[in-house]
Parts: sequence; C-alpha cells; structure tokens
Amino acid sequence: MDDPDTSLMASARALRRTVANSGQVAYGDAVIIHDTLAKHIQVVPFYVPRSTGTELHAKIEYWRKSLGITIGPVRELSLNAADCLALYRMLGDHLEISRQDGDGNYIVLRLDDGAVDLTSADPSEIAGSLVGILSKPDIAKYLTTRELGSELLLGLRSIIRYQELRSAVDELRSNLDSGVTDERTYQAWCDQHSWAFGNAYLVSDTVRTIAVGDQVDALLPSVSSGLRDIIELKRPDMSVLLWDNTHRNHYFSQDVSKAIGQCHRYLDVLHEEAARGLRDHPEVVAYHPRATIVIGRSRDWGEDRQKALHGLNARLNGISVMTYDHLLAQCENALQVLAPSSAVDDGEEGFAGHDGEYESEPPRAVITQEPVEYDDDDEISEEDAADFYNEMYEHTQPEF
Repeated sequence: MDDPDTSLMASARALRRTVANSGQVAYGDAVIIHDTLAKHIQVVPFYVPRSTGTELHAKIEYWRKSLGITIGPVRELSLNAADCLALYRMLGDHLEISRQDGDGNYIVLRLDDGAVDLTSADPSEIAGSLVGILSKPDIAKYLTTRELGSELLLGLRSIIRYQELRSAVDELRSNLDSGVTDERTYQAWCDQHSWAFGNAYLVSDTVRTIAVGDQVDALLPSVSSGLRDIIELKRPDMSVLLWDNTHRNHYFSQDVSKAIGQCHRYLDVLHEEAARGLRDHPEVVAYHPRATIVIGRSRDWGEDRQKALHGLNARLNGISVMTYDHLLAQCENALQVLAPSSAVDDGEEGFAGHDGEYESEPPRAVITQEPVEYDDDDEISEEDAADFYNEMYEHTQPEF
C-alpha cells in the first residue's frame, strides 16, 4: 500500500516550522481541517527533539461558533508520536478500503521499499488471500514475466510441496481410520507417494513385472546406486503377530509368513533377471535386492509386540515387515521435518489422533491486558510507536 494521497497532499505548498519561545520544541502553522459557521477544528503540529530523532506530536483544537463568532471554550486533544502514527496508518488503511468496490473483509499490505509488512496480519487470512490472488490468470501471467528472487521461489515451492505431502498423509490416515481394506487403494496411494518409504529411494518405477508370472507391487530405485528394491503390500486387516503360550514368544502370523515366502521368490527372480537390467527394461537393475512388506495394523500394540517385531525383523535377511501404522508414522515424521518453522513453533506435532488439528479459523483477538499508555514527556522510538499502533489497532476491531 502506498502512502495515502489526496488532492490536498498532492498540491505543492510551503510549510513553516518555528521554534517555540521555550526553545525546546518547534511547531508548525495550524492546519484547518473543518471550518463552518457552527464549529472550527484545526490541528497544530509540534516537533519534539529526542535522542533518537525528532518526533511529530500534534494538538487538535476545537471550538463552537455562532454565525462565525467563537462562543465556546477551546477544547484540546494532545497526540503524542505513537498517537500520530496510529492515526496516520489508520487513515491510510481505510482510505485504501474506501477506493474498493463493495463490502467485505480486506487485508491491507503496507509496502516499504518493495517489502511487505505483515506484522499485524493474520497468517491464515494472508495465506487464503495469496491463494486467491495467485489463482487469477492475469496475475499468474504477470508473474511469469517477472524475475522472481530465488528465496521467493524456494519458499513457494516448499510450501506447495509441504501441502501436497500433508494432503497425502491425511488421505492415508483417513483410509485407515475409515476401515478401507482394499489393497488396490493402498497400491494406488503408494504409487503416487513412494517418498513414504524414506528419502533413500527415488520415485517408484512404472515397471512391475520382473518375470513371466511374477509381478511385484512396487520397485523403488535407490538414491545412491539406482539398484531396485521391492515393496510388497498386503491388506491392513491382516494379522501380523501371534502369541505362543507354550514357548512364551511372539511369532509371525500365517499371512506374514506367506508374504515372506512370496518375497523370497521375488528377490531370487529379480536378482537373476535384473542383474544386468530387465530384458525389456534395461534401466531396471537389481543386485541383491531387499524387500519391505507392509501389512496389518499396530495402533493398539504395546511395547512387547513392538520389540517382538523388531527382533523378528533383525533375524530376517533382506526382508523387513512393517505395519500400515508404522508407514503412517514414518510419513508424519517426514512431514514434521519438512514443516515450516511456524507450524513447529505452534506445536503442530503428533498429527495422528487429534480432531480438528488442521482448522484454520483463527480466534478473535481479545484484550488480555490494560492498554499501554505513554506519558507525553516519555521518549518513544519509531519502533515503539509502531508496536503501540499494532496493539491498539489489532485489539480495537469491532465485532460483527
């Protein structure tokens, strides 16, 4: 937002600054802002020297008139530097709003040398407005012709990527919580979000057939070597661990045992067929591949079953078993690492199991302390004056 301008401000005129008799302050000529046969209002500017510079103070004077003759006492209202700054900014903000068509909610962004001051703006409202602005074709076209800074591009890409991952995590959680057991649903999700299996892998291959009659759920290329590993998906309603009362230990269920045997065959076939690249896809190479099986749920597991699965995995060679809850937790951890600092500062952690954690409706501002008052003789810096305005203006908005 530019500084407020009117026809009066745009016209050239001479202003006088005169030292008062005390020699401690200076003042300017009175500015008449209202003068009729019934009343007169004027503002007298004062220039008060401080250690940080000269502050602008003002005195508003008002008196009643009858047929142009003063009939009442002169009433005065003194404004210190913070008051003047608050009044100036308030008038500028609402002057901009008056230039817009129609009623509604407005966000006024103050520009200072190309930078936007967002100190008093609500983040959720700014984000919503930004989405609306960027969705306009004419603005998007204009941005393509501008040389955007690398920091802005990085920031926008990071935010967009974070929101994409967040939506993916929400989708996986929703499928699990609503009891979806169709393996094809999770197959499609993993095809789109192979990042869920860790940053050691690249985007999954579209190739799934490793030999005649053998088709895996996913092939993931390693970041470091490009060699492929296998992902095998089973239904989330399958059992994972059972308890042996005789020997007092956990063991893999029949469903997991079958999946391990299935992966054992896939690993042998892939190692043989893709050592130098698959016949029809020479770019798909595997050498001593590994397999990850995703099966069942573990949301109600205690420490004993968690340890049991860890121990059983440690004794497998080239194959590991995880549940869909482990996959979800792995995704949420990656999401926290990528989250903007504000999300972490606001305590956005432990995403699962919190109703309404993504609500964006901000609470109304409430005054929690007495308004800050400044004595006319106190020194006040520009920063303090700005803070004063932000507090005063933010907490005095009318409730509709």
